[in-house]
Amino acid sequence: MNIRYHVDLSCAERTELELLLSGGSQAVRKLKRAQILLAADAGLSDDDIATSVGVGHSTVYRTRRRFVEGNLAAALSEEPRAGAERKLTDKEEALLVATACSSPPAGRARWTLELLADEMIRLTSHESLSRETVRRRLAENDLKPWRRSMWCIPKVDAEYVARMEDVLDLYAAPPDPRQPVVCFDESPVQLIGEVRPPIPAKPGRIERYDYEYRRNGTANLFVVIDVNRPWRKVKATAHRAATDFAECMRELVDVHYPKANRIRVVLDNLSTHTAGALYQAFPADQARRLLRRLEFHHTPKHASWLNMVEIEIGVLVRQCLDRRIDSYARLVRETVAWEKRRNAERAQINWMFTTQKARAKLGRAYPKIPAEAVQKQRVKTSVSRYLIGAFV
Repeated sequence: MNIRYHVDLSCAERTELELLLSGGSQAVRKLKRAQILLAADAGLSDDDIATSVGVGHSTVYRTRRRFVEGNLAAALSEEPRAGAERKLTDKEEALLVATACSSPPAGRARWTLELLADEMIRLTSHESLSRETVRRRLAENDLKPWRRSMWCIPKVDAEYVARMEDVLDLYAAPPDPRQPVVCFDESPVQLIGEVRPPIPAKPGRIERYDYEYRRNGTANLFVVIDVNRPWRKVKATAHRAATDFAECMRELVDVHYPKANRIRVVLDNLSTHTAGALYQAFPADQARRLLRRLEFHHTPKHASWLNMVEIEIGVLVRQCLDRRIDSYARLVRETVAWEKRRNAERAQINWMFTTQKARAKLGRAYPKIPAEAVQKQRVKTSVSRYLIGAFV
């Protein structure tokens, strides 16, 4: 038997191949190459290997060659292939992208791969075009025209800018224990129970749970974070009415910041986030007492991203709530445990967006002031400076 490429596996390589074949999900081609190498190491001929493994003689030859000329990883891996010539030219691909980003034909809600293929045949000289060709070109440009995402599109006007810069100035202000800055928001939670017990994870198999579930109602989480120190508070409630919001504000004043002169609260524009909510929950004298120590700063409409607590809620969802929690009592236990651990770790948000960056990045969206008004203001400023200098 004249064999040009002799396979001589080391103990480590032989063990690796045996482990590869013994368990786990692998590509069939990779498993066959592992069988070829083990059979070749045992001294079998190419004919015997090809028959037992179920491959051609050329596959056995190439696997031997890649191992001898390279290493074990090279023998197990797939060699790069030249592939067919691209069917669409650069200009045609640009046309496809532009078409996918345009409005769909009349009577259709969105573009599909078949519609785009037909449209490209109509617009170009191609007699046929497969949906797979269209899919690959769109994937290279990160386009999925059949998908849409709902989003809040803000209107950046003077009111938007004023509220945005007010919040950003609060974040940039030096810490003052007598006037702490806190961010407040709420998040609804569905209480979901299991219909059948999940199957725990074990080596080689992930945890499995049944797709069917049981709805056990809803709950709400009020979340507060301090902008200038590593502290947060998560409070679970059965509802999120105005009285629940008012009770959270009372706890801010009387429990969490009893020595503060004024608590500056950043919050969104929900209908319950108003001073009137405190009058709905408490007698007038107590509501007035609380409001004297509270200062509300509302984010712009459709700009909840300016509320720093949104980041904290995202962390809470990923670390604690991304599972099925079946009861209100368990929700309270889990959120309290998460809050204690997070506070103990002294985790804090490092806010980087400032008023200067907002003016640089959103400068084009800022309201445009007429040139005449700008010139008039400059003249007034110059006259004022002259008068002040003259009197001094």
